[in-house]
Amino acid sequence: MYKHLIDLNDFTRSEWEEIIHTAVEIEKNPQKYSHACEGKILATLFYEPSTRTRMSFQTAMLRLGGNVIGFDNPDTSSVSKGESVKDTAKIVSGYADIIAMRSAQEGAAYAASMFTDCPVINAGDGGHLHPTQTLTDLLTLTQEVGRLNGLTIGLCGDLKNGRTVHSLIRALSCFENNRFILISTKELSLPPYVKNFMDAYNCCYQEISSLKEAVSQLDVLYMTRIQRERFSSEAEYQAQKHIYILDKEKLTDAKPDMKILHPLPRVDEITDDVDADERAVYFKQAVHGMYVRMSLIMFCLNHSDHRRSAQRPFVLNEQCENPNCITQTETYLPHYFEKNADMLICKYCSQRKLI
Repeated sequence: MYKHLIDLNDFTRSEWEEIIHTAVEIEKNPQKYSHACEGKILATLFYEPSTRTRMSFQTAMLRLGGNVIGFDNPDTSSVSKGESVKDTAKIVSGYADIIAMRSAQEGAAYAASMFTDCPVINAGDGGHLHPTQTLTDLLTLTQEVGRLNGLTIGLCGDLKNGRTVHSLIRALSCFENNRFILISTKELSLPPYVKNFMDAYNCCYQEISSLKEAVSQLDVLYMTRIQRERFSSEAEYQAQKHIYILDKEKLTDAKPDMKILHPLPRVDEITDDVDADERAVYFKQAVHGMYVRMSLIMFCLNHSDHRRSAQRPFVLNEQCENPNCITQTETYLPHYFEKNADMLICKYCSQRKLI
């Protein structure tokens, strides 16, 4: 079985730590790894626009001595003719040794992984998850803060649609004594399934609406963009987009060693005058992302997953209620659900429904 990365839960904590440790070593001595993937091919299937994620994957593979194929605009591929995710993934996996996939539909990478003959890496699926950004964030915290536990982390902005936020919370919940301050409007608050995850790990968290109120408490401030593409109307987006803006004035109350992260791109949520502040590490964060993806590519190519064959989610005659779930459009997909108490959890998008 191939070692896919769809959700960080696909890996153990020790595996995350191995990937991060290797990434640190690559940063110290990149030349040592310059032939690690010689003769290998990465396919980047990007159904949704991307700059940093796509280019960092491409650069990562090139720096490992491999090659890259793929598309960054589905309109230039057979997808525009109506080809299914299944067929695209199956065909491309015959050309490539590993696939990185991004889609606006939640669960697309998991669906693709069911049919490929190579590992699949989820490079972001709608507003659901973004595990490689989380590995980037974990490496950034390791390098810039020095630890992954005992942190007070503020997450600010679009917590409802922010897949980077969802993945990061789930990862940091697994480390001891981390506390979360969730800063958003009621309309953009964190989805229940992520709160359920924190509750299961007995994490301390609070929800507030004021960035100014929270900033003095934080070891880490994770800013996010209000995501225009996730709103159903322009009016809803306009009502939210200017609410949270980090500027030099708000930083006067922050700890001198607080670190500011952002998955990028930014729009107006961090002003340009913050860039020169030594607490701002978001540009370094983007570079760390290339190194952690180098490590991840090597890991997936060099490991198999014996646990995956043992996973048997329920197959039920049920329809996921999430309109953005991949099963809504790729109707051939089996309806996989996992049972948790009185809830059914869609295996593709994590949407919950009562039994």
